[in-house]
Formats: sequence, structure tokens, C-alpha cells
Amino acid sequence: MKTLLRFLQNGKTQFHVAALAKEYLDAHNFTQISDRENLVELAAGRYYLAPFSSIVIPFVKGAQSTQVRIACAHTDFPMLKVKPNPELKKLGYLQINVEPYGGLIKETWFDRPLGLAGKVILKGDTSFHPEVRLFDSEKPVAIIPNLAPHLKRGGKEGELDVQKELIPIVDMVAPAADSHFLLSYVAEKLNISPDDILDFDLYLYICDAPTTVGMNDAFVTSPRIDNISSVCAILEGLASAEPSNTLCIGALFDNEEIGSRSKQGADSTLLSDIVKRLAAGSQLSLIEDGFYLSVDVAHATHPNYNEKSDITNTVLLGKGAVLKSSASQRYVCDSEAGACIIDLCNTNGIALQRTVNRSGMPGGQTLGPIVSSYLPMRACDIGIPVLAMHSASELMHKDDYTALTALITAFFTSP
Repeated sequence: MKTLLRFLQNGKTQFHVAALAKEYLDAHNFTQISDRENLVELAAGRYYLAPFSSIVIPFVKGAQSTQVRIACAHTDFPMLKVKPNPELKKLGYLQINVEPYGGLIKETWFDRPLGLAGKVILKGDTSFHPEVRLFDSEKPVAIIPNLAPHLKRGGKEGELDVQKELIPIVDMVAPAADSHFLLSYVAEKLNISPDDILDFDLYLYICDAPTTVGMNDAFVTSPRIDNISSVCAILEGLASAEPSNTLCIGALFDNEEIGSRSKQGADSTLLSDIVKRLAAGSQLSLIEDGFYLSVDVAHATHPNYNEKSDITNTVLLGKGAVLKSSASQRYVCDSEAGACIIDLCNTNGIALQRTVNRSGMPGGQTLGPIVSSYLPMRACDIGIPVLAMHSASELMHKDDYTALTALITAFFTSP
């Protein structure tokens, strides 16, 4: 749990999650390599690629691979993204213009201390080689105050007007406040000139720290459980793998929350290209000798809304990892692949639950079907069950993370 809690606390954006992943891999004897490397000629060992600032692809390879196992997760999560030219001055307040990133439960972002983090792009040696800096305010700098119920009387209830109602306050107008007060604040923290900033990807994040909850401290409530829990479980599982005839690959993608269609998203050719380069020259068949896990959180059955879950497949916090399936293949598992995971859990004493969506409710989609479409191999969707998915603070059970980590470890290390 220590690794997970550290990532939940410090993984403020997808860029920070990727940086933490690299730190973890470095500490566990993985070597970062360039995409220019000839992957076929690499000696047996532990390596990782980080082609873009929000993704990491670690792998463990032996001298000769006869099977491949891949586990994928995503580094991003719902947030509020700062728009270009974000500064606003209104009625004596300083505000910043933001837009939702992903499907956040918007109402949960009111009245919470919000930090500012992301990456800032600076002038580099040439136009095509800018400098990238991570940024974190490391304190709350913004808040979105709610409207009192007394002032809502007589109004119409409905969807939030995000352009109007989700604009945060960062300060009061002062005589010395310049028109680029946000970038000036960022520049001061980075000890640079505002003129050095060419562009940025900055987000507001929930400042809540991960906290244990319950009479026996069984639960953890925290922002970003979706999907940092999966990222950490994959990293811990890979760290247990030794070079062998099994080629073990983790892929930590970005942009899942907005569809995965980007160079750093799962719906690109990146992973396929890397797998084929690693397997080149071998007799390895992806169809016969490959297995893929899509690792993402699952909906637990809510005790106050149990009618929203399937009537015969109840998923509870604390009862183990979750194997997800769907008749529409929104989750990629089928019976042959699912049987492998069930037997792996039975053999290793790992608690496992099954979930399907309630009929008539399509639910979400994961990386599973996307990756499966271009890497044709047996595949399953797994994850830990959570409540309040996409809320500002989500809820999980410690035992489920232990089960998921054990499952992924067994997946990478079993013959």
C-alpha cells in the first residue's frame, strides 16, 4: 500500500504519475532506453521507454521469448484543465478559465481547495526542441464556491453551465495585479521569466490527501484512485518479474478519459510497434502465445443504489479484484481468456469477483477493446472495485488492491 499511497498523494497530473513511475522503475533496477535502441539486440534485463511525458512502457525480457504478457493502464483522470489565455478579472475577483477533462462528477468539485499542476513548455535550444518542466503549486491556489440554496429558490434544476459555474477564484484584484497573473505566478515558482513560457498543460487538482476510513481503517478515500491503483499494481507486478522466456510488458497510457485517440493514447500504433520490435526474429505468435490485461477500476455495487447493478453479479468492496465482461465487448474478456484468470486466482489463492453491467445500461469502455483490436491475443479486463468513480474523492478497500497486485504478479511470473 505504501507505493499506492505515495502515488495517490503526489500523482497530481498524468505527467507527475509518469515521473513517479520512472522513479519507481529506476529504484527497481529498470534502465531507461531511447526509442532509437534496437530492441531485438537488448540483453536480457529490465528496461523502460518514455517516448512522451505522460506515458511509460516498462518491460522485462529474457534472452529468448516464447510468450508475451502485457498489462495496460492509464495515467490520466478527470480534472479541470486550464485554457489558453486563462486570466479573468470580474467584480474585483481574479479567476481562471478552465474546462472539464474527462467525465468528472462536476458537483463534487465545488468548495474544495484546488492545486495547480502540469507541465510548462519553455524556450529550448531550437524551435523543435523546447524544454519541458513539471509544475506543482504544492498548495491550494483556487476554489469554486457553490451558490447558497437561498439564492437558488425559484430557479430551474438542471445540468451545470460549466462555462459559468465551474470558474474558480484564485485571488482578489490588487492594484499591482497584471493581466497575466497566472503565468506570472507559475514563472515565479519556476524561477523563470514569464516570457520564457511558450505553452502549458496545466490542471486544477483536488488537494485532499489519501485517508483511511472506517472503524477498522479498511477503506481508503482519495482523489485519482481511478486509475493510479492500476498503474501501481502493474509496476509492482513487473518489479517481481525476472528475465525469462516470458516477455513481460506494461503500458501506462495517457488520454483514456477522453477517448485514447492521441499519440500517447492506447488508440495509436505505439504499443503495437514496440511489441513487434521486441518480438522480431522470434517464433513468437501473438495469437497463440500472447495474453493481455486491461487494468482499470470497476464499479462496486452501491448499497444505496443497488438497483443500478446486475441482479446476480454483486461486486463488493473488500472481496477481491474484479474480472469484467460484457456481451457487447465493451470489456474485452471472453470465456477462454476469463477461465485463465479464474484458474490463476484459484491456484494462487487470490480473491476474485465477476462483474457485468446491468442489462440496459451500457456502462463505460476501457483500453481493453482498443488494444485488442490491433494486438490480437487473449485478453481480459480486470481492476479493483470502487465507489464514487469519477468523483473528486473515490472510495476503495485495501484488501482489493492487495488482491489485484497479487494477480498481476502471478500473471507476469507464472509459467
